This record gives sequence, C-alpha cells and structure tokens, in this order.
Amino acid sequence: MSSIQLKRGASDKSLSPVDQQAKIDDVRKLIGPVVDKLPVLCSDASILRFLRARNWNTKKASKMLKETLKWRLQYKPEAIRWEDIAQEAETGKVYRANYCDKLGRPVLVMRPGLQNTNSPVGQIKYLVYCIENAIMNLVQDQEQMVWLVDFQGWAMTSISVKVTRETARILQDHYPERLGIGILYNPPKIFESFWTIVKPFLETKTYKKMKFVYSDDPKSLKVIEEIFDLDKLDVAFGGRNPAGFNLEVYARQMKDDDSKRTNFHGSGCSSPFYQSSSLSESQQHESTDLDRNSNASDEGRL
Repeated sequence: MSSIQLKRGASDKSLSPVDQQAKIDDVRKLIGPVVDKLPVLCSDASILRFLRARNWNTKKASKMLKETLKWRLQYKPEAIRWEDIAQEAETGKVYRANYCDKLGRPVLVMRPGLQNTNSPVGQIKYLVYCIENAIMNLVQDQEQMVWLVDFQGWAMTSISVKVTRETARILQDHYPERLGIGILYNPPKIFESFWTIVKPFLETKTYKKMKFVYSDDPKSLKVIEEIFDLDKLDVAFGGRNPAGFNLEVYARQMKDDDSKRTNFHGSGCSSPFYQSSSLSESQQHESTDLDRNSNASDEGRL
C-alpha cells in the first residue's frame, strides 16, 4: 500500500487510515465487478482521489469514478500520441516543463496567447495528452501537478469560453485531485471579465487552488518563490532558467515518452493511468458492465 494512499492530511478531516480504507472498500462494492478488470484505475490511490474530490461521500465518488471509467474507455486518452497532436504543440502554448517544483510536482506551462488553432476538439485532445504525460512522469509518492499560466499576448480571442468550460470539466470530473496549484501569471485587466464568465465552471476546491501572481507585486511573487527553485524556473516567470520552449527538443522528449507508454502496454505493465490493452480490447463489455451497475444503483446517484 503506497504511502500516498492512506495518510491523514489537512483535507482528510478526521478520517483515520482505517476509516479511509473502509470508504475505499465501499466504493469498490458500488462500482461492481469491473474493478477486477481495471485494477489500476480502481486502485486504492485512484479511489482515494475521487473520495477526496467528493468529500468522502461514497455514492458520489463511485458515480464520479464510473463516469471516468466510461470516459477513458471511450476517449482512450492513453492512446493519444505525438503524431496526433503535433500541430497543436507547435507554438508551445501548452507543454510539460523540464523542471518540477520544490515538491517534485511536474509543471504544465500554458501560454494561451500563443493559440494557433481553431479546433476545440484538437485543443482539448492536446491538453489531455499533456495531462496524461504529466501523470506518467510523476515521481514516487506524488500525485499532483502544477499549472503555470503565462498571459503574455493574451486577448479575449485567445481561447473560447467553450474550451475553457470543457477544460474545467475534464480536469475536475476525470482527473480529481491532480491539480496541486494553478498560477495565473500577469493576467491583464481585461481578463477580469473573462474570469467572471468562467469562474462558475470551477468547483470551490479548484477555484481555491488558482493563484493570481503579478511580476510587479512582491507579495504575490512570494507564491512563486515558495513553490519553485528560481534557478530552474523559466525567466518568463521570474526565474533564472533561460531555456524556454524548443519544439524540436520537446518533440523528441514526447516521442520518447510515447515509446515508454507503448512498452508498458506491450509488456503488460501498468502505471497509474496506463492500463494494458484491456482498455481497448474489451471496451464494449466493460462499458456495458458500468451501465448495468449504474442502473442497478440509481437510488444512490446524484
């Protein structure tokens, strides 16, 4: 049992490890037989994230996990490869940084001002690819990532409300407790209007993780200094690392990571979200199992 699974934290209220395990077992019973077919996606650590996201309500957590299992079986995020999203990546609008924060959390850098496509489907697919890649690169005993959003060049036309709403939905519904903190760096005054529109899409937990940081505000900059080693942090965010984004280097890195995922599948190994080929081979059967089990427990649904 991993040390990140059954430990009492500030967000765990007064639940002891024994009580947490009891909740996990209850969710497994509510999910049904499919837990045996998707053991990694229904691991203790995975279920625990859904329980935390739903304040330890087992019925709500099981419903949320069922919907995520069905989404993964249909969308197949683990099957997305660099070649599928290379065009979306060209400008560096989203990428995994070559450094982590002080807690070892991977960092997704986002530069919406560098938006280069008009396809919501492609934009979301690329974001999912980046989230999956960040999860794949988590260090042991770490479950979360950092989002670092640079607003240089941002305008109201940079990203649609539709894409923002879908981004919030996917992050909150299918990757619960994966975001450790989101830093909004130097948002322009006009962003306030956009933020007013999109804020209702965010759950309270997600909203509280978003921090506004301004390069001319020493107090807000403390957030950056507390989280990052400034020698590793990109100069664009007040750090001392001049490397920035290099498409050629990044493409090689992503292709290498894609190969590692392929090897996981080929060897039958699995990582937190990279289940072996059973995800695609028995998709219809497992989705049917989930639907059948959901219908049998409608009284316990939201």
